[in-house]
Amino acid sequence: QLQASGGGLVQPGGSLRLSCAASGFTFDNYAISWFRQAPGKKREGVSCISRGGGTTNSLDSVKGRFIISRDNTENTVYLRMINLKLEDTAVYYCAGSKVGCLGRLWRDDDRYDYWGQGTLVTVSS
Repeated sequence: QLQASGGGLVQPGGSLRLSCAASGFTFDNYAISWFRQAPGKKREGVSCISRGGGTTNSLDSVKGRFIISRDNTENTVYLRMINLKLEDTAVYYCAGSKVGCLGRLWRDDDRYDYWGQGTLVTVSS
């Protein structure tokens, strides 16, 4: 299973770090992605990191602001978010897949075997 945490209320321009802790499966066999779903909108892929951490991919609107990383010794993936904007407000989910992060396939949520429960990020002044 996956356990997402670290969400909260932050002002525009602020920062947060989300964590995704894994248990019950072989963590380093899986690419891990963060998805988000804003109220009234479809869930979208935000950022992906490959099994070994050597490949990452991100949504264009978060490039340069969101950094994904992983620690396979701790079975944890992180999403460092800086310069947060109002439009980043959403519930953030982490998910695990054996599909890598190249191209656009990582953004297809049907390809994920494991999902965390979500953590709410609210950007508001």
